[in-house]
Amino acid sequence: MADFVIRGASVCLPEGAVETDIAVEDGKIAGIGGEPTASAEIDAEGLILLPGAVDAHVHYNEPGRTDWEGWATGSLASAAGGATCVFEMPLNADPPTLDAESFARKLAAAGASSVVDFALWGGLTPVNLDKLGELAECGVIGFKAFMSSSGMEDFPRADATTLRAGMKRAAELGLPVAVHAEDEQTVSALAREAVEAGRTGMLDYLHSRPIAAEVTAIREACEIAGETGCRLHVVHVSSGEGLIAIEEASARGVDVTAETCPHYLVFNEEDAVRLGALAKCAPPLRSEVTRADMLMRVRGGEVDTIGTDHSPCPPSMKVGDDFFKIWGGIMGAQQFLPALWEAGLGVAEIARLTAKSPAARFGLADRKGTIAVGLDADLVLIDAGKPSECRTSDLLTRHAVSPYAGRMFPAAVAEVWIRGIPAWSRKAGRGVSKGRFLRPAG
Repeated sequence: MADFVIRGASVCLPEGAVETDIAVEDGKIAGIGGEPTASAEIDAEGLILLPGAVDAHVHYNEPGRTDWEGWATGSLASAAGGATCVFEMPLNADPPTLDAESFARKLAAAGASSVVDFALWGGLTPVNLDKLGELAECGVIGFKAFMSSSGMEDFPRADATTLRAGMKRAAELGLPVAVHAEDEQTVSALAREAVEAGRTGMLDYLHSRPIAAEVTAIREACEIAGETGCRLHVVHVSSGEGLIAIEEASARGVDVTAETCPHYLVFNEEDAVRLGALAKCAPPLRSEVTRADMLMRVRGGEVDTIGTDHSPCPPSMKVGDDFFKIWGGIMGAQQFLPALWEAGLGVAEIARLTAKSPAARFGLADRKGTIAVGLDADLVLIDAGKPSECRTSDLLTRHAVSPYAGRMFPAAVAEVWIRGIPAWSRKAGRGVSKGRFLRPAG
């Protein structure tokens, strides 16, 4: 007898949506369809059941900066947004994850507080190239590098020489490299020119980080990945031109995938001006033409994964008149799946981009990413029956601020299970799940 059965939902299966029952036992999906018996039943008629999202791009900033977020609040917000597994980035914590010792500190913090399952990125910087092997032994999911300034002194950017050495070592270790792709020479020169002229508003910031800077860096990263045989993942791609550069490299045989974020599909530069500091990020929000083009390309299959790039900070870091000094980061973990519904993506598209594809790309497909018998019962019930407002009072992050506040979403996350354990419920709030550390397969 199963532990519980979810009855009557429209279940997103690999072959398509089917109204059926899902049985869960000992943390695994034990059966699909039939007439399962269980100790408990959940009436999900009229709801949509998705595989739990794998958010491969979050910043929780713990250890060291729990006043920015922390694992307890960040992971709960991620669960409420539909993520059952997250990959946490190596920077913004203190210390950043650059060696075995810093990895152990982050693992302890995550293990103590995370609501969701988690993997950890290691850093790739000029100061820790000799530590990539020990990070691999620790079990990192891959290595993250910044091609432009990260904004953090303890996480310096990787120039071409560093990136080439790091990618070569990553290839030897069998791990991917994720890059923040913006050309440092371009963005620093444009920023300096604007600041020296006294132009420090939001539009000035947006124009200092043009699409051309993204494309230049993407092409350089792809060239180095091709030379070294490294698996490359370009994070938060914000433009169709960036996706075209990735497609061209892939056609040449480079093993490269593209991630974008909900905010590039929902917001445009007019929203950035209207919302101000809450909407500052890098790469920045683009024109409405670019936003619409990105959405079209996502629907056309040109994007491999979607992650939130949840990057919080204290509200005091989001104020001021100089947008070059204000902290750049979108706080959007809790709005992950609802924002994709607002963007107009279909159920199958959302499941592929947020679950199946990231699980496959990062070696978790034997456990996560699909609703199939034998896999972890990471499940998300979606109520698409009525609109729901993103209210500041409902935010679960440490600081109740978000550029999404006040927006109406056409769908809401109703229930979330991680390995069959309740993680979050719209009615009951936080569940009892406790996240586990995930190593990549092999």
